[in-house]
Amino acid sequence: MSLAEPLPRQVRASVDEPQATDLPGQSIDRRGPMRPAVLEPSRRRLSGRLVTRMFQIGDILALCIGAALVHQAMPSLDLRLLTVIVAAASSPLMLAMAGAYNFSRRENIAIQAVVVCAAMGASLGAAALVLIFSGSSEAVPRAFQLWALFGALPVLGLHILWWALVRRWRATGRLTPNIIVVGATGAASRLINSLLQSRDAHVLGLFDDRAARSPSTVEGVPVLGGTRDLMNHRIMPYVDRLVISVPSKARQRVRELIERLQVLPNEIVLLLDKDEDGRESDAISRIADVPLAHISGPPSNEVRALFKRIQDVVIGALALVLTFPIMLATMVAIKLDSPGPIFFRQRRHGFNNEEILVWKFRSMRVEMTDAKAHQQVRAGDARVTRVGRFIRKTSIDELPQIFNVLAGQMSLVGPRPHAIGMKTGDVESARLVAEYAHRHQMKPGMTGWAAIKGSRGPVDTPELVERRVALDIEYIQRQSFWLDLWIMFITVPVLIGDTKAIR
Repeated sequence: MSLAEPLPRQVRASVDEPQATDLPGQSIDRRGPMRPAVLEPSRRRLSGRLVTRMFQIGDILALCIGAALVHQAMPSLDLRLLTVIVAAASSPLMLAMAGAYNFSRRENIAIQAVVVCAAMGASLGAAALVLIFSGSSEAVPRAFQLWALFGALPVLGLHILWWALVRRWRATGRLTPNIIVVGATGAASRLINSLLQSRDAHVLGLFDDRAARSPSTVEGVPVLGGTRDLMNHRIMPYVDRLVISVPSKARQRVRELIERLQVLPNEIVLLLDKDEDGRESDAISRIADVPLAHISGPPSNEVRALFKRIQDVVIGALALVLTFPIMLATMVAIKLDSPGPIFFRQRRHGFNNEEILVWKFRSMRVEMTDAKAHQQVRAGDARVTRVGRFIRKTSIDELPQIFNVLAGQMSLVGPRPHAIGMKTGDVESARLVAEYAHRHQMKPGMTGWAAIKGSRGPVDTPELVERRVALDIEYIQRQSFWLDLWIMFITVPVLIGDTKAIR
């Protein structure tokens, strides 16, 4: 059996160069000045706001822990709770005002340390004033001096770590979103110039439909083709956001672009004209101080995404321990039942259309395996082995996907990953429903809303594909921590009661 080769953890930009053709007599750097050395899949991108909040919480905890240590070591010393509250509450504010959480700062570590010390001095100074005016017997009590030492030093250490991590994450592209600009316009040029200064995002390329009238580059960033080329471009799994830079007064053109691009799982935003910047709208955001209007795209709740990842790691690790005896027995049974490998790996679409390798226990005969899943498995399929029939019916064949979950490629709950090129009849399933790619706005799951609602197994009619996609999109819109727990809880009874499961 020929197994697909694993995808690399990181893809070098030089390997993933677009195959665009230069104009005669021109030699163009297809990477451009803003493309990172390493292209990270969008699922690995870190949220700047969430990382900042985590470090702010760390600063508060450092001050509180310092106060607790001083009080425990010297309980007789006067350290009033009010001073702890003032310093803990004001420290993130002072640090933020000093720019200590600013991703775009490029100072060396010494300047970063001075900034942190100055901000902490202001914060602790405010607390000292509260202590003095509250009637302390000493001007600055000894306990406060010790607390300033034991609280401020950990904060300084945290920010040295922060400086090193931000420096690394920015260099590797994990902290800076990748964007594609649609429309090689003057507005696109201004956006790129702003981003060259702020480095708030990497512009991987532009797409423009004017064919021969399109420029080869805009501010050094290459034009990679038209919007039809964009739809299936191999750079798309690394793109976080599509920015439409067509003037909004060209309303028909904007509508056409939105209609065409909305089938993609990526976030889509419209670059606003200057005269539109003043309007009130919850959809407006900014990048490099340029106003944008959100059109469509995946949920952007960073806290919800964080809790979902914690849920996956904790419950996934527990599930691995609990199911290991079952997996061990399955390995032995597969080996005794038919010749061939124990595991089967198949390329499937993950988050943002990224190709991932999904692990399963082999349930089919090696010589009859359809690695690309062009032919879906049906009841009584001769390709399925005796052991395979049982593990498919009970979904034991899916248990190795716990490793995909722990690796961050999948989630415990989400839309089920379909094989790339999977067909319904003679037509690729993805071509039957316009919103099919919206399934990839979230990581694929081991189980999901569609599975417990009866949409399991082969989707061999257009109606079944439509229902599967509708249920998947409904889950993405409703997803929550408690809904995921409910789906996991109900999955086993549903599987036991499913007498038609063959998958």
